[in-house]
Amino acid sequence: MIKKILILDNNHPFIIYKLKKEGFICHENYKDSIDKIDISVYDGVILRSRLKINKKFIKKAINLKFIARIGSGIENIDKDYAAKKGIILISSPEGNKDAVAEHAIGMLLSMMNYIIRSHQQITIKKKWNREINRGTEIMGKTISIIGYGNTGKAFAKKLSGFDAKILCYDILPKVGDIYAKQVSINTLFKKSDIVSLHVPYTEKTKGMINYNFIKKFNKPFYLINTARGGCVITNHLVEALKNGKISGACLDVLEYENFSLNNIFHHYKYSKSFIDLVRTQKVIFTPHIAGWTKESKYKMDKKIVEKIIFLNQKLKS
Repeated sequence: MIKKILILDNNHPFIIYKLKKEGFICHENYKDSIDKIDISVYDGVILRSRLKINKKFIKKAINLKFIARIGSGIENIDKDYAAKKGIILISSPEGNKDAVAEHAIGMLLSMMNYIIRSHQQITIKKKWNREINRGTEIMGKTISIIGYGNTGKAFAKKLSGFDAKILCYDILPKVGDIYAKQVSINTLFKKSDIVSLHVPYTEKTKGMINYNFIKKFNKPFYLINTARGGCVITNHLVEALKNGKISGACLDVLEYENFSLNNIFHHYKYSKSFIDLVRTQKVIFTPHIAGWTKESKYKMDKKIVEKIIFLNQKLKS
C-alpha cells in the first residue's frame, strides 16, 4: 500500500491537490541533491529531470514501491536496478504526445517553406525575397517515422490530412495502423523524403543517426528530431547537411544538451559542431520544447496521478 510520496520537481498544482485528495501524504523537495534526500521513509517518488535516480539512491529506498517520471523518457533512472528491487517505473508519454506531434509539424512546415528565414530577411535585412524562398509541399512526399509509440502515432495521425504517404519503422511487430504502414528499415532507406525520430534514448538508439546510417538513403531527406539529442551524432549530421545527403534538419534536442547554451559556445568540443550546424543555414533549432505546452503539463501530471492511484488499488487487492 502506498502512503507517503516524495515529489522532487515542481509540477502542475493539480498533482499534489489530487494525490492529497486521494489520501496520500505528499512531501516536496525541489532543492536538495540526491545524496541529501532521505528516501527510506517514502513509498513513492515523483520527478522530472532535475535528478538522476542511481543505484546508491535506490539502495536506500527500502520502502519504495514506485518511481514516477513525468514525461516520456526514463533515462535518468537506473531502471535495471529498480526492476531488480521490485520497484515499478511509471511515466506519462501519453500526456505530451500531441504537443510533440504539433511541434514536429510546425518545425517541418517552417523548414520546407523557409518561414523563419524569410521572416528574418524582412525584419532584419529589410529584404523582400520571393524566389529564393520558394517552398516545398508536404503533399505527395513519403514521411517515415522511426519509433511508432505514443508520439510517433500522434505525429502520423496529425499528418493524415496532408495527403502524404506515411511509413513507420519500429523494433516491435504489428504496430502500424490506419495512419502509417509499418515497413522494413530498408524500405525507409529507399522511399523517405522526410524522417522523424520518435524513439526512447537507449543503448540501441544512442548515435543511431550517424553517417553510415544516413548514406543508406537513396535520396536526400529532411530530418526531424524531437526525441533525444544523443540519438544523432552532430558531426555526422553536419557532414550530411554539407554534402546534401540531408536537405535540412529540425532539431528540438541536441547531442550535448546537458551543457547550457553558454557552455556550448565556450567549450570547443561542443561549440565547433554547434556553430557548424548554425553555419549550414539548413537547421531550425528549438530548446527542447516540443512537448512543453500549457496543456501537456497538466495532461502529463494527470496521467501520472491516474497511474499511481491504479497501482495503489492493485497493491491493496
